[in-house]
Amino acid sequence: MSRKNQHVVPHAQGWAVRGEGNSRVASTFRKQSDAIDAARAIAQRQHSELVIHGRDGKIRDKDSHGQDPYPPKG
Repeated sequence: MSRKNQHVVPHAQGWAVRGEGNSRVASTFRKQSDAIDAARAIAQRQHSELVIHGRDGKIRDKDSHGQDPYPPKG
């Protein structure tokens, strides 16, 4: 199974979930919160990271669902 980070990005229909490196979106939503829920479910299944972008396209939040080192570095 591929472990691509899942990005929630602005889209013409509102918000989209896009796997990192993909040119096409996986799904679109009217509300950002719905896109976040869908992307989080994918990231949890794939043990990858959820990356949430704001309307300006800049990253505003991240949430890891992967194999994080414990204790964290840094």
